[in-house]
Amino acid sequence: MAHQRVHTGERPFTCSDCGKGFTKSPHLQRHQSVHNGQRPFTCSDCGKGFTESYNLLIHLSVHTGEMAFTCSDCRKGFTCSSLLKVHQRVHTGERPFTCSDCGKGFTSSSVLQRHQRVHTGERPFTCSVCGKGFTRSSHLQAHLSVHTGERPFTCSVCGNRFTCSSHLKVHQRVHTGERPFTCSDCGKGFTRSSELKVHQRVHTGGSLFTCSVCGKGFTRSSNLLTHQSVHTGERPFTCSDCGKGFTCSSQLKVHQRVHTGERPFICSDCGKRFMQSSELKVHQRVHTGERSFNCSVCGKRFTRSSNLQKHQRVHTG
Repeated sequence: MAHQRVHTGERPFTCSDCGKGFTKSPHLQRHQSVHNGQRPFTCSDCGKGFTESYNLLIHLSVHTGEMAFTCSDCRKGFTCSSLLKVHQRVHTGERPFTCSDCGKGFTSSSVLQRHQRVHTGERPFTCSVCGKGFTRSSHLQAHLSVHTGERPFTCSVCGNRFTCSSHLKVHQRVHTGERPFTCSDCGKGFTRSSELKVHQRVHTGGSLFTCSVCGKGFTRSSNLLTHQSVHTGERPFTCSDCGKGFTCSSQLKVHQRVHTGERPFICSDCGKRFMQSSELKVHQRVHTGERSFNCSVCGKRFTRSSNLQKHQRVHTG
C-alpha cells in the first residue's frame, strides 16, 4: 500500500511546521529533525551529527577512506550500493523520476523532490539570523557564512577561500584545466553544468532575457543587468583604492588585482600567472598552437579575435 503512493502521489503524513507531505510516518519523523535540529547519530571521530544511522555509516568512510562499491564503467568508488546505483544512471541515461509539472526527468527521487520546489516555491530551510529561505540545507549552510564570515574551505594552489566544499571543487578546475561538461554541438568544455546550459543557447538561438529599452537579448539575467547600465550610466561598484566604478562586482574583483598584484590563474606548462582565466586560456594557445580565429579572405589564423579584426583591415583598407 505504501509503495502504491509512489504512483498515486498520495502523501497522507503531513508536517505540521511546513506542510510537506510524506508517504510513510517514519519519513515524516525523519523530516521533522530539519525543524527541531535533532541529530541523534553522532560521529565519534569528528562529532558531526546525523538524522539517520544510515547517513552516519556513509559519513564514516570520510575517515576510513573505504569505498566498497565501484562503478564498472568509470571505476569511481562509492560508500554504499544505493549511491552506486544512482551514479550508474549517468552512463545508462536512465531518469526514472519524472516531474508531473514540467516532465523533466531525474536520476533520483531526492533530486526530483528538490526540483519540485521550483514549482511550489517551497523553501524549507530558513536562516535564523535574517529569515531568508532556501531550497537546500547546503545552500543555507553556505549562506550562514554571510553572517559569520567563515570560509573554511581553502584552495591549496592559490589560497582562495570558500564557504562550501562544492564551490572549492569547482574552483580547483581553474588550476587543473578540467572541464567535465562538454557541448555535444561544438565540443567546447565547461567547468560547470550551468555554464554548459547557458552556452547551448548559442546553438539553439535562445535569448531568455531581453532589454526593455533596446530589445537586445541575453542568455543570462546577470548579463542583462550589466547591460542595462549602458542606458542608466550606473556604476554601483567602486574601487576603494582608485575610485573607478564598475557595473558589476565581478568586474571590480578582477580590477582590484591591479592594486593587489594577485594573479591566481597559473599556466601548467610554463608557470606564468594571470589575473583572469580568459587571459590564461588565450596564453595556453602559445603552447598548444591553437589558432581558433580564421580570416575568411586569406585563411590566416589567429589566437585572438582582436588580432583577426586588425588583420582584416589589410583586406578592407
